[in-house]
Amino acid sequence: MTVGIDDGEGAAAPTDEELAEYEQERPARRLRPGLDLVLSVWCAVVSVGVLAQVFIPLPQGTQFYLVIFLAAVLPMTLLCYRAFPGRRRSHDDPGILDWALAVLALVVCVYPLLNFDGYLERRQDPTALDVVAGALLLVLLLEACRRTTGWVLPIFCLVFIAYAYYGGYLPYTWALAHQGFNFDAIIAQFTMGTAGFYGTPLGVAASYIVLFTIYGAVLDYSGAGKFFINLSFAAFRRSRTAPGRTVTLAGFLLGTVSGSGTATAVSLGTVSWPILRRAGYPPEPAGGMLAASGIGAILSPPTLGAAAFIIAEFLQVSYLKVLGFAVIPTILYYLGILLAIEIDARKHGTTSASGNSGQSAWRLLLRFGYHFLSLFVIIGFMAVDVPPFKAVVYAVIIQFGLSFLDREHRLTGRPLFKALAQGTRSVLPVVATCATAGVIVAVTTQTGLGLNLAEIIVNAAHGLTDNHTVVLILTVVLSGLAVMILGLAVPVTASFIIAAVIISPALVNLGVTQPEAYMFIFYYAVLSEVSPPTALAAVATAAITGGRVIPTMWQAWKYTLPAFLVPFAFVLTDNGSHLLGQGSFVGMVWTTLVSMLAVAALAVVTGGWVVVRATWIERAVCVPAAALLLYLAPVTITAGICLLLVAVVINLVRRQRQATAEEGTA
Repeated sequence: MTVGIDDGEGAAAPTDEELAEYEQERPARRLRPGLDLVLSVWCAVVSVGVLAQVFIPLPQGTQFYLVIFLAAVLPMTLLCYRAFPGRRRSHDDPGILDWALAVLALVVCVYPLLNFDGYLERRQDPTALDVVAGALLLVLLLEACRRTTGWVLPIFCLVFIAYAYYGGYLPYTWALAHQGFNFDAIIAQFTMGTAGFYGTPLGVAASYIVLFTIYGAVLDYSGAGKFFINLSFAAFRRSRTAPGRTVTLAGFLLGTVSGSGTATAVSLGTVSWPILRRAGYPPEPAGGMLAASGIGAILSPPTLGAAAFIIAEFLQVSYLKVLGFAVIPTILYYLGILLAIEIDARKHGTTSASGNSGQSAWRLLLRFGYHFLSLFVIIGFMAVDVPPFKAVVYAVIIQFGLSFLDREHRLTGRPLFKALAQGTRSVLPVVATCATAGVIVAVTTQTGLGLNLAEIIVNAAHGLTDNHTVVLILTVVLSGLAVMILGLAVPVTASFIIAAVIISPALVNLGVTQPEAYMFIFYYAVLSEVSPPTALAAVATAAITGGRVIPTMWQAWKYTLPAFLVPFAFVLTDNGSHLLGQGSFVGMVWTTLVSMLAVAALAVVTGGWVVVRATWIERAVCVPAAALLLYLAPVTITAGICLLLVAVVINLVRRQRQATAEEGTA
């Protein structure tokens, strides 16, 4: 993705390689121009095929399409990503082994298509050739996943495979024991069923995510990314909080194009840091703000992250419904960021500073506001029950037509080809992750592991207390920690899939609804990107601002704290479902207002400011105030408001005393 703004200091937009340095997915190879062109042509052909599949689906069905899709992209992944990171050179073409693996991947992926119906019918009694082809596909997927995301997810998969094979040897009295499965049955589950490689995760990647990456590439090459950045900098010009607000708005808009939190933070930081520096922001708070703004892009409608599509498939609801779940949490998330910006502007004594795009926000909107149209088209079509995969194709077509309104970014010939190629290239790591995660889904389904682990987690909590509320709180806290720790090691999509099949049953067993459980897991999977000790988004922005890494991580946590605590309201309180857009309109309004007060209390805790600088007493009082408000019960709300008022009154009294003392001194 390439964006640009004239910030007055010649800041250059980051290259794709620079963005990849800070992504969970490892950077792809730098190929020689000739080979790069060949692979780009193939990626563009795949993109055209994916778009055509929406309106001319294959008569053999979805699984047949998934086999073809994996055959098209798995060899590409093995060619485009190196076996070992190493030192990047000016070119880094695949070697003989890479080509051999790519050819083998093509063969084993195409193998089921030779007699597809017969292949599926042999699921209960696979032939030796079926097992060999399936085992080779397993190895190749694990290798592709290792190349794109590292060792952690492949190791997870190997552990699950060992459990499926050796679980039958566990004592039958153990909760994790099962009947045991031989190697043939395990491979058949992976390759011939609908819960393995060709299950929901890959189906979502091939039917939804790839379409949105194509759409994002078309938006980018048609100039939308540059417009969103320029509009944000033109919108806020004069106040001392304008730079912070600008970064927040730009992150929200730019995430529509990027679809990646860390990449958004890097793109945003490259063009925004000179302006934040001129405004007086120290490197660490600026880096934290940039990281939080970038991550907010994938927590927010209308795009959300890739895991949101999987939520829709798991729940068997429309993607628009999932967007509805995210509206109020998004409002609370950005309220927390804006309050932190207001506090930091006062603490650091920032001044107004803006980019120098040379045009007003209104003029930019009048000239380039059409870039918003395709976004509205997606929402509008889904609102009238058009499937999201069709809605996004319509948006691609519309954005293609709109590109001719800007001579510099017309999608003719080469730019269109690059956009189509980039659309498929962007999805390669996601496909490898989703297909490999099918191992975990398949084993969990085959062995009943999810229900068994849920029982263990709940029984462990019951071992400490019999109080249902306390058991639920303990289970939720442990679940949140587990998802965050998992997210430190694997990408958001993979951590969500793993947690959804293993952790969500524990929450559901305690009365939490599936939407609430999935959204809780989704938010904590995303927030792992700003969680120490890895916090990829914060590491990336610290590299840009020159700030210290660990303090930048804690600053990012400060900005995102509401997003860590608000999800607890989903699952711990009876009224928490209102925050997911469920229930009555009145219920949604009052829970949102109360949660806003809770976010304000959290801002006092992390920012140390009310009307004037807050003391430790005022901040300490606001901790239980926020917790009580987020419980969303009448009694706790009353107590929380009273405590918050106490903190405000103490702060106002101190302010008055300071003013009186200053007058006396004068």
